[in-house]
Amino acid sequence: MLPVERQQRIKELIQDNHNMKIAELSKVLGVSEMTIHRDVKPLIDEGIVMKTFGGITIVRDDSSVNESDSDVCVYCRRSVHEKLAYRLILSNNKIEMTCCAHCGLLRHRQLGDKVIQAICPDFLRSTTISAPLAWYVMDTSISIGCCQPQVLTFEWREHANKFVQGFGGDVYSFSEAMEAVFQKMNGHGQNCCKQR
Repeated sequence: MLPVERQQRIKELIQDNHNMKIAELSKVLGVSEMTIHRDVKPLIDEGIVMKTFGGITIVRDDSSVNESDSDVCVYCRRSVHEKLAYRLILSNNKIEMTCCAHCGLLRHRQLGDKVIQAICPDFLRSTTISAPLAWYVMDTSISIGCCQPQVLTFEWREHANKFVQGFGGDVYSFSEAMEAVFQKMNGHGQNCCKQR
């Protein structure tokens, strides 16, 4: 099968399934995962699919989505900066973006089982990581000018621990961080991070 034929088949598969893992595509098409990555790159460049943690998802062509909303946090309505953005991929194939892990965790908690995948950037390395597998640092002495209580994400617990040694704070797993942010928000009023 030629690359163009595989790309067409990938388009068909992603339209039917909305999202797929690279390993699944590799198995279905009978080629290596590296070949799938090469085949998917033009589809990403064209805006047909977007890369997610370990796979791809279809980019919705939904005229009801306001273009100006794509740069605004769905939780607090602040501007979203790519370096901190937390993305939630929902079961209805909708993708929501928050300005930071603080809002991402709160929104993730609200949506519950509707979230099929969540990704965020590693604070030190700026690589995309799986939010449920990440480590979260709160109550550090560094301020990045985002929502409070501030939440920084790390792929490796060792990096989070070393960051805390230098700048203070506490390290949390995903579920611990989600609960901690929620509890801290309840202690300060539900809307403390929202712009007034």
